[in-house]
Amino acid sequence: MNKKLSVSTFLLTIAMAASAFAYPDKPVTYVIPFSPGGESDTTAQMQAPFFEALTGQPMKFKYAPGGGGAKSWSMLNRFPADGHTVVTINLPHIITQPLLGKVGYATDDLNPVHFFHYTPDAILVKKNSPLKTFADFVAAAKAKPGALKVSGSGKYSANNIAQLALDKKAGIKTNYTGYKGSSAAMVGLLGGQVDAAWSYTTSAVTYGDDVRMLAVAMEERHPAFPDTPTFKELGYDWVGGAYRGAAVPKATPDAISQKLSDRLAEINNDPEFRRQMVEAGFALINIEKADMSAYMAQMTDRYTSLLQELGIAP
Repeated sequence: MNKKLSVSTFLLTIAMAASAFAYPDKPVTYVIPFSPGGESDTTAQMQAPFFEALTGQPMKFKYAPGGGGAKSWSMLNRFPADGHTVVTINLPHIITQPLLGKVGYATDDLNPVHFFHYTPDAILVKKNSPLKTFADFVAAAKAKPGALKVSGSGKYSANNIAQLALDKKAGIKTNYTGYKGSSAAMVGLLGGQVDAAWSYTTSAVTYGDDVRMLAVAMEERHPAFPDTPTFKELGYDWVGGAYRGAAVPKATPDAISQKLSDRLAEINNDPEFRRQMVEAGFALINIEKADMSAYMAQMTDRYTSLLQELGIAP
């Protein structure tokens, strides 16, 4: 019995090693938990040609919006665990959503293999807005508490948390409307439904002369926007945004997860990819599989403490 078990285990190990060596051996489906046109979609579309050049396999895109991403994340472990179905994940969403209600998954249910960038929080207005600076925005909000309408992507998303945090830091109250994705939130701004949008530096690139960015949540100014101050420069200690990465089902063999992480890191380190990402408004990071447990623990502590400080989590 033990010999048969040992042989079976050995053969399974050999098969898994062979599978990892060949990975990917067919097109990879990239599941985007949001509507087309948002930052998660943009990132995947930019990664795809580099992934195919490295692996010889194309990426196919599947859009499954719903619940601010929760629809796809709750289904992650039902997908085939062979590395050929990859799901985009976002922080703080995958931490804040389970903290604040039943969303069909827990943070620990997910299996992140790589985080590759973040889009810094930014507040934007239409180009013809009377709000010329963040000081103007704060003054308008103080003059009529709750009257200033702002848009963002979803509830308790990176946008919503930035709005809540900056409202508290600035001593103001604004009226937040969560849209189904950052592109929809920007449509709300340009259509005059709101006075300002909590979005990202990427939106400032996408919408160009139609918008004005008042401030950005980085340690230093974004190289694509040298004239836009950081919140820290303006006296508000806020650095953050939407951190994006990739996850696979928990049953995926470690060797395949590692290979996927390695390929995504190679893409991130490609000089041409880096140039494209910075010009598009992204800020690159490289959190690989080996560092993932410590990183997730750090981010979980950060956002749990933040939500408790804001009074919206127990």
